[in-house]
Amino acid sequence: MPQMTTALIFAGGAGRRMNTRAKPKQFLELYGKPVIIYTIEHFESHPEVDNIVVVCIEGWINELKHQLRLYGLEKISQIVPGGNMGQDSIYKGLHALSAVCGESDIVLIHDGVRPLINAELISANIATAKEFGASITVEAATESVVRLGGGGQIAEVPPRAEMYMAKAPQTFRYGLIWDLYKKAHVASIPTIDSAHLCSIYGVEMRSVESTPNNIKITEPADYYIFRALHEAMENQQIIGI
Repeated sequence: MPQMTTALIFAGGAGRRMNTRAKPKQFLELYGKPVIIYTIEHFESHPEVDNIVVVCIEGWINELKHQLRLYGLEKISQIVPGGNMGQDSIYKGLHALSAVCGESDIVLIHDGVRPLINAELISANIATAKEFGASITVEAATESVVRLGGGGQIAEVPPRAEMYMAKAPQTFRYGLIWDLYKKAHVASIPTIDSAHLCSIYGVEMRSVESTPNNIKITEPADYYIFRALHEAMENQQIIGI
């Protein structure tokens, strides 16, 4: 039986740092289209992605369904109510996949508010996860990273050439990542993201170089950066600048 590839898009957070009272950050619009739709479209149009599951704020599920119909997105098989934290939303999404995913199937875990990716990055993640089991999108650090000790003392400044930032997608064989999230759920272990979870349990991961400007829309300034970058890319495609 051939491997199935699923994109698990988590957008279950309320986005408190955005300070948007009317809409969660994933439903902020650019040219009338919500950010989460821009994100989903990358996976909808990718020929290697068979299935999409979205984890969404429960009170916004009907709005998401409306937007999916409006933009003709057809690969979404499930919409799952989100949790209190990102790791809770991912856990719920992976749990929902347990009925349809086999151990060796591939799952791309991606932020609903990270819309500036492309097909090449998705393909590289899938290929790497198929070969090695765990694939993490990374971006080289452009400034020095420091580790603080007690009292604000700088304990270490690692060589910048070795420092990267974990981005998304983060892609895995389903059996591997679901097992880790179940363990962390039972043990109440807090995690930053799936890469951090793999690190906690000593799972070997391979890196995939990120696309440029693979930002996550977390704060108000991020939205305006997204708008500027999107417009620049649109102009480049239209008039070749």
